[in-house]
Amino acid sequence: MELWIDSREKQKAIQKILAEFNKQGVKYASSKLFVGDYQSLDNPRLVVDRKQNLSELVSNVCQQHERFRNELIRANDMGIKIIFLCEHGGQIKTLEDVPKWNNPRLKVSPLAMSGERLYRVLSAMATKYNTEFLFCDKRNTGKEIIRILSNESNSI
Repeated sequence: MELWIDSREKQKAIQKILAEFNKQGVKYASSKLFVGDYQSLDNPRLVVDRKQNLSELVSNVCQQHERFRNELIRANDMGIKIIFLCEHGGQIKTLEDVPKWNNPRLKVSPLAMSGERLYRVLSAMATKYNTEFLFCDKRNTGKEIIRILSNESNSI
């Protein structure tokens, strides 16, 4: 398997991911990607976009909503499916677990997005833009990227 990694991914943040790629013999190179963070050369119409946690997803769908939505539209226009892989860990294992999330921002701002509201937004985006939101523990991110990008059922 050969992967492209978006050149905007911070090297310090992806050291463990790269270690897993090396461990499994996955070849990779860095380049600016059209959308997403990771792309297999075998199936360029499927990409993984890594998110650090649910707080980053909230930031994307609220403060950066237009940029986030435009990326999904660009991907759809080109026939590319984006799978968002959120490294939240803990009790959040599927999209259906998101309503259980207690956003720490709610302590300082009652208007912050709740887990229930985030779930509704992500579910609507998944349907409207043919995308998926998957979750993993940070220590398994490299394995999950390989699994997602090598899974034949994810082919477009």
